[in-house]
Amino acid sequence: MIRHTAALIMIACMLLSACGAKEQTSPETAKSSNETVTSTQEEQNGPAATDTGETLSTDSQSPTDKTSDQETPGDDDTFLTEKEHTNSTAGTEASTDNIEKTYHMNANYYIKPNDKTSENKVVLLTFDDGPKEKKMINALIDTLDKHEAKAIFFVNGYRVKSHPELLEIIHERGQVVGNHAWDHEDLKKMSTSVAAKQVTDVQKIVKDTIGVEPQFFRPPFGSGNDALKATVKKNGMLYMTWSNGSLDWDKSTKNKPEKVIQNVLDQLNPGSNILMHELPWTVDALDELLTKLEKKGYTFVDPHSIELEAR
Repeated sequence: MIRHTAALIMIACMLLSACGAKEQTSPETAKSSNETVTSTQEEQNGPAATDTGETLSTDSQSPTDKTSDQETPGDDDTFLTEKEHTNSTAGTEASTDNIEKTYHMNANYYIKPNDKTSENKVVLLTFDDGPKEKKMINALIDTLDKHEAKAIFFVNGYRVKSHPELLEIIHERGQVVGNHAWDHEDLKKMSTSVAAKQVTDVQKIVKDTIGVEPQFFRPPFGSGNDALKATVKKNGMLYMTWSNGSLDWDKSTKNKPEKVIQNVLDQLNPGSNILMHELPWTVDALDELLTKLEKKGYTFVDPHSIELEAR
Protein backbone atom coordinates (compact mmCIF):
# COMPACT_ATOMS: atom_id res chain seq x y z
CA MET A 1 0.00 0.00 0.00
CA ILE A 2 2.80 2.34 1.00
CA ARG A 3 4.61 1.49 -2.20
CA HIS A 4 1.53 2.13 -4.27
CA THR A 5 1.04 5.52 -2.61
CA ALA A 6 4.68 6.52 -3.18
CA ALA A 7 4.39 5.59 -6.79
CA LEU A 8 1.32 7.77 -7.20
CA ILE A 9 3.08 10.69 -5.51
CA MET A 10 6.09 10.32 -7.86
CA ILE A 11 3.81 10.26 -10.92
CA ALA A 12 2.01 13.38 -9.69
CA CYS A 13 5.31 15.21 -9.16
CA MET A 14 6.49 14.28 -12.64
CA LEU A 15 3.26 15.60 -14.14
CA LEU A 16 3.51 18.85 -12.19
CA SER A 17 7.14 19.26 -13.29
CA ALA A 18 6.22 18.76 -16.92
CA CYS A 19 3.42 21.36 -16.73
CA GLY A 20 5.79 23.88 -15.15
CA ALA A 21 8.35 23.38 -17.88
CA LYS A 22 5.68 23.88 -20.52
CA GLU A 23 4.54 27.13 -18.93
CA GLN A 24 8.13 28.45 -18.76
CA THR A 25 9.07 27.62 -22.34
CA SER A 26 5.87 28.68 -24.07
CA PRO A 27 6.42 32.51 -23.72
CA GLU A 28 10.00 32.19 -24.94
CA THR A 29 8.89 30.13 -27.86
CA ALA A 30 6.15 32.68 -28.72
CA LYS A 31 8.56 35.59 -28.34
CA SER A 32 11.13 33.98 -30.56
CA SER A 33 8.46 33.21 -33.12
CA ASN A 34 7.16 36.82 -33.10
CA GLU A 35 10.66 38.26 -33.44
CA THR A 36 11.29 36.01 -36.40
CA VAL A 37 8.05 37.12 -38.09
CA THR A 38 8.71 40.80 -37.33
CA SER A 39 12.27 40.55 -38.55
CA THR A 40 11.09 38.88 -41.75
CA GLN A 41 8.43 41.57 -42.35
CA GLU A 42 10.96 44.40 -41.79
CA GLU A 43 13.37 42.81 -44.24
CA GLN A 44 10.57 42.56 -46.80
CA ASN A 45 9.16 46.05 -46.18
CA GLY A 46 12.57 47.77 -46.23
CA PRO A 47 13.26 47.24 -49.94
CA ALA A 48 9.58 47.79 -50.67
CA ALA A 49 9.78 51.26 -49.11
CA THR A 50 12.67 52.10 -51.42
CA ASP A 51 11.39 50.46 -54.56
CA THR A 52 7.70 51.40 -54.32
CA GLY A 53 7.80 54.76 -52.65
CA GLU A 54 4.69 56.00 -54.41
CA THR A 55 2.58 53.09 -53.19
CA LEU A 56 3.84 53.40 -49.64
CA SER A 57 3.34 57.12 -49.66
CA THR A 58 -0.22 56.75 -50.86
CA ASP A 59 -1.03 53.93 -48.46
CA SER A 60 0.66 55.14 -45.30
CA GLN A 61 0.82 58.94 -45.24
CA SER A 62 -1.81 61.12 -43.69
CA PRO A 63 -3.41 63.87 -45.83
CA THR A 64 -1.14 66.38 -44.10
CA ASP A 65 1.94 64.39 -44.99
CA LYS A 66 0.79 64.03 -48.58
CA THR A 67 0.19 67.75 -48.89
CA SER A 68 3.61 68.46 -47.45
CA ASP A 69 5.28 66.08 -49.87
CA GLN A 70 3.35 67.50 -52.82
CA GLU A 71 4.27 71.08 -51.94
CA THR A 72 7.96 70.32 -51.58
CA PRO A 73 8.43 69.15 -55.20
CA GLY A 74 6.30 72.11 -56.28
CA ASP A 75 8.59 74.52 -54.48
CA ASP A 76 11.61 72.79 -55.98
CA ASP A 77 10.07 73.01 -59.43
CA THR A 78 9.44 76.74 -58.98
CA PHE A 79 13.00 77.29 -57.87
CA LEU A 80 14.38 75.36 -60.81
CA THR A 81 12.13 77.22 -63.21
CA GLU A 82 13.32 80.60 -61.92
CA LYS A 83 16.90 79.42 -62.00
CA GLU A 84 16.52 78.07 -65.51
CA HIS A 85 14.91 81.36 -66.59
CA THR A 86 17.81 83.32 -65.12
CA ASN A 87 20.34 81.05 -66.79
CA SER A 88 18.42 81.26 -70.05
CA THR A 89 18.43 85.06 -69.99
CA ALA A 90 22.09 85.18 -69.05
CA GLY A 91 22.84 82.61 -71.73
CA THR A 92 21.05 84.65 -74.38
CA GLU A 93 23.01 87.78 -73.50
CA ALA A 94 26.25 85.82 -73.37
CA SER A 95 25.53 84.12 -76.71
CA THR A 96 24.79 87.51 -78.26
CA ASP A 97 28.10 88.88 -77.04
CA ASN A 98 29.91 85.83 -78.37
CA ILE A 99 28.49 85.94 -81.90
CA GLU A 100 31.39 86.07 -84.30
CA LYS A 101 31.80 89.32 -86.23
CA THR A 102 31.69 87.94 -89.77
CA TYR A 103 30.45 91.11 -91.51
CA HIS A 104 31.36 94.77 -91.70
CA MET A 105 29.82 97.91 -93.16
CA ASN A 106 31.59 99.74 -95.96
CA ALA A 107 31.71 103.48 -96.65
CA ASN A 108 28.48 103.31 -98.65
CA TYR A 109 26.63 101.58 -95.80
CA TYR A 110 26.49 98.18 -97.49
CA ILE A 111 27.01 95.08 -95.36
CA LYS A 112 29.90 93.00 -96.63
CA PRO A 113 31.37 89.65 -95.56
CA ASN A 114 34.77 89.70 -93.90
CA ASP A 115 35.96 86.75 -95.96
CA LYS A 116 34.83 84.29 -98.61
CA THR A 117 33.42 81.85 -96.06
CA SER A 118 30.54 84.20 -95.18
CA GLU A 119 27.47 84.52 -97.37
CA ASN A 120 27.62 87.47 -99.77
CA LYS A 121 23.91 87.70 -100.66
CA VAL A 122 22.63 89.19 -97.43
CA VAL A 123 20.48 92.15 -96.51
CA LEU A 124 20.21 94.14 -93.29
CA LEU A 125 16.64 94.86 -92.17
CA THR A 126 15.99 98.08 -90.23
CA PHE A 127 12.93 99.96 -88.96
CA ASP A 128 13.06 103.63 -87.91
CA ASP A 129 11.05 106.11 -85.84
CA GLY A 130 9.60 103.81 -83.17
CA PRO A 131 8.44 102.50 -80.93
CA LYS A 132 4.89 103.49 -81.82
CA GLU A 133 2.24 100.81 -81.37
CA LYS A 134 2.21 97.40 -79.72
CA LYS A 135 0.12 95.83 -82.48
CA MET A 136 2.46 96.93 -85.27
CA ILE A 137 5.62 95.98 -83.36
CA ASN A 138 4.34 92.50 -82.61
CA ALA A 139 3.15 92.05 -86.19
CA LEU A 140 6.56 93.03 -87.57
CA ILE A 141 8.36 90.72 -85.17
CA ASP A 142 5.94 87.86 -85.88
CA THR A 143 6.94 88.08 -89.54
CA LEU A 144 10.63 88.36 -88.69
CA ASP A 145 10.33 85.26 -86.51
CA LYS A 146 8.57 83.41 -89.32
CA HIS A 147 11.58 84.05 -91.55
CA GLU A 148 14.13 83.58 -88.74
CA ALA A 149 15.31 87.14 -89.28
CA LYS A 150 16.77 89.79 -86.99
CA ALA A 151 16.37 93.52 -87.54
CA ILE A 152 17.50 96.78 -85.95
CA PHE A 153 14.70 98.91 -84.55
CA PHE A 154 16.06 102.47 -84.46
CA VAL A 155 14.14 104.26 -81.72
CA ASN A 156 13.61 107.87 -80.72
CA GLY A 157 14.11 108.78 -77.09
CA TYR A 158 10.90 110.73 -76.69
CA ARG A 159 8.90 107.74 -77.89
CA VAL A 160 10.70 105.41 -75.49
CA LYS A 161 9.93 107.81 -72.65
CA SER A 162 6.22 107.70 -73.53
CA HIS A 163 6.06 103.93 -74.02
CA PRO A 164 8.97 102.07 -72.42
CA GLU A 165 6.93 98.86 -72.48
CA LEU A 166 7.12 98.86 -76.30
CA LEU A 167 10.90 98.96 -76.18
CA GLU A 168 10.80 96.01 -73.80
CA ILE A 169 8.77 94.03 -76.34
CA ILE A 170 11.40 94.60 -79.04
CA HIS A 171 14.19 93.54 -76.71
CA GLU A 172 12.43 90.59 -75.08
CA ARG A 173 11.44 89.17 -78.45
CA GLY A 174 15.07 89.01 -79.49
CA GLN A 175 15.32 91.95 -81.88
CA VAL A 176 18.01 94.65 -81.81
CA VAL A 177 17.49 98.19 -80.52
CA GLY A 178 19.28 101.05 -82.27
CA ASN A 179 19.67 104.74 -81.39
CA HIS A 180 17.79 107.21 -83.62
CA ALA A 181 18.39 110.31 -81.46
CA TRP A 182 16.04 111.74 -78.85
CA ASP A 183 13.94 113.87 -81.21
CA HIS A 184 13.43 113.28 -84.89
CA GLU A 185 15.23 116.48 -85.88
CA ASP A 186 18.18 117.35 -88.08
CA LEU A 187 21.24 116.87 -85.86
CA LYS A 188 23.47 118.51 -88.42
CA LYS A 189 21.76 121.84 -87.71
CA MET A 190 22.43 121.62 -83.97
CA SER A 191 25.50 122.63 -81.98
CA THR A 192 27.94 119.82 -81.21
CA SER A 193 26.92 119.69 -77.55
CA VAL A 194 23.17 119.66 -78.24
CA ALA A 195 23.53 116.98 -80.90
CA ALA A 196 25.68 114.93 -78.52
CA LYS A 197 22.97 115.11 -75.87
CA GLN A 198 20.46 113.84 -78.42
CA VAL A 199 22.65 110.75 -78.71
CA THR A 200 23.62 110.15 -75.09
CA ASP A 201 20.12 110.69 -73.69
CA VAL A 202 18.87 107.81 -75.83
CA GLN A 203 21.75 105.61 -74.68
CA LYS A 204 20.76 106.29 -71.10
CA ILE A 205 17.02 105.73 -71.39
CA VAL A 206 17.47 102.52 -73.38
CA LYS A 207 19.99 101.21 -70.84
CA ASP A 208 17.66 102.13 -67.98
CA THR A 209 14.73 100.39 -69.71
CA ILE A 210 16.19 97.14 -71.04
CA GLY A 211 19.60 96.94 -69.39
CA VAL A 212 21.76 97.29 -72.51
CA GLU A 213 22.87 100.23 -74.64
CA PRO A 214 22.37 100.42 -78.42
CA GLN A 215 25.33 99.49 -80.59
CA PHE A 216 24.01 101.07 -83.78
CA PHE A 217 23.14 104.68 -84.54
CA ARG A 218 21.22 106.23 -87.42
CA PRO A 219 20.68 110.00 -87.57
CA PRO A 220 17.22 111.28 -88.48
CA PHE A 221 17.03 112.03 -92.21
CA GLY A 222 20.50 110.46 -92.51
CA SER A 223 21.89 113.90 -91.69
CA GLY A 224 25.10 114.18 -89.69
CA ASN A 225 28.67 115.46 -89.64
CA ASP A 226 32.10 114.53 -88.35
CA ALA A 227 31.41 115.84 -84.85
CA LEU A 228 28.30 113.67 -84.62
CA LYS A 229 30.18 110.63 -85.92
CA ALA A 230 32.84 111.20 -83.27
CA THR A 231 30.18 111.29 -80.54
CA VAL A 232 28.63 108.10 -81.86
CA LYS A 233 32.00 106.34 -81.92
CA LYS A 234 32.79 107.55 -78.40
CA ASN A 235 29.58 105.89 -77.25
CA GLY A 236 30.60 102.57 -78.78
CA MET A 237 28.22 102.57 -81.71
CA LEU A 238 28.41 102.03 -85.44
CA TYR A 239 27.18 105.07 -87.38
CA MET A 240 25.06 104.27 -90.43
CA THR A 241 22.44 105.63 -92.76
CA TRP A 242 21.16 103.18 -95.46
CA SER A 243 21.76 101.96 -98.99
CA ASN A 244 18.24 100.84 -99.91
CA GLY A 245 15.23 103.03 -99.20
CA SER A 246 11.79 101.44 -99.25
CA LEU A 247 10.19 104.91 -99.44
CA ASP A 248 7.46 103.59 -97.17
CA TRP A 249 7.42 107.02 -95.51
CA ASP A 250 6.58 108.82 -98.77
CA LYS A 251 2.97 109.67 -99.61
CA SER A 252 3.35 107.79 -102.89
CA THR A 253 3.50 104.50 -100.97
CA LYS A 254 0.90 105.21 -98.28
CA ASN A 255 -1.45 102.22 -98.00
CA LYS A 256 0.38 100.56 -100.89
CA PRO A 257 2.41 97.61 -99.56
CA GLU A 258 3.10 96.43 -103.11
CA LYS A 259 5.00 99.67 -103.79
CA VAL A 260 7.08 99.21 -100.65
CA ILE A 261 8.08 95.78 -101.92
CA GLN A 262 8.87 96.99 -105.42
CA ASN A 263 10.94 99.93 -104.17
CA VAL A 264 13.16 97.55 -102.19
CA LEU A 265 13.51 95.09 -105.07
CA ASP A 266 14.38 97.86 -107.52
CA GLN A 267 17.40 98.86 -105.41
CA LEU A 268 18.39 95.37 -104.30
CA ASN A 269 22.08 94.46 -104.22
CA PRO A 270 24.17 92.09 -102.09
CA GLY A 271 24.61 93.75 -98.73
CA SER A 272 21.63 96.12 -99.04
CA ASN A 273 20.99 98.08 -95.85
CA ILE A 274 17.19 98.41 -96.10
CA LEU A 275 15.42 101.37 -94.51
CA MET A 276 11.83 100.79 -93.43
CA HIS A 277 9.52 102.24 -90.81
CA GLU A 278 6.92 101.14 -88.30
CA LEU A 279 3.94 101.80 -90.57
CA PRO A 280 0.78 99.77 -91.27
CA TRP A 281 1.52 99.26 -94.98
CA THR A 282 5.07 98.18 -94.18
CA VAL A 283 3.64 95.63 -91.75
CA ASP A 284 1.41 94.38 -94.56
CA ALA A 285 4.31 94.25 -97.02
CA LEU A 286 6.94 92.56 -94.87
CA ASP A 287 6.04 88.88 -95.22
CA GLU A 288 5.82 89.00 -99.02
CA LEU A 289 8.97 91.12 -99.21
CA LEU A 290 11.03 88.67 -97.15
CA THR A 291 9.63 85.76 -99.12
CA LYS A 292 10.66 87.38 -102.41
CA LEU A 293 14.14 88.12 -101.04
CA GLU A 294 14.54 84.50 -99.99
CA LYS A 295 13.45 83.29 -103.42
CA LYS A 296 16.20 85.46 -104.91
CA GLY A 297 18.72 83.69 -102.69
CA TYR A 298 19.11 86.34 -100.02
CA THR A 299 19.46 85.75 -96.30
CA PHE A 300 19.10 88.17 -93.42
CA VAL A 301 22.24 89.21 -91.60
CA ASP A 302 22.16 89.17 -87.82
CA PRO A 303 23.12 92.70 -86.69
CA HIS A 304 25.18 91.19 -83.87
CA SER A 305 27.52 89.70 -86.46
CA ILE A 306 28.43 93.17 -87.85
CA GLU A 307 31.64 94.86 -86.71
CA LEU A 308 31.19 98.19 -84.96
CA GLU A 309 33.84 99.86 -87.12
CA ALA A 310 33.13 100.67 -90.77
CA ARG A 311 35.80 99.80 -93.35
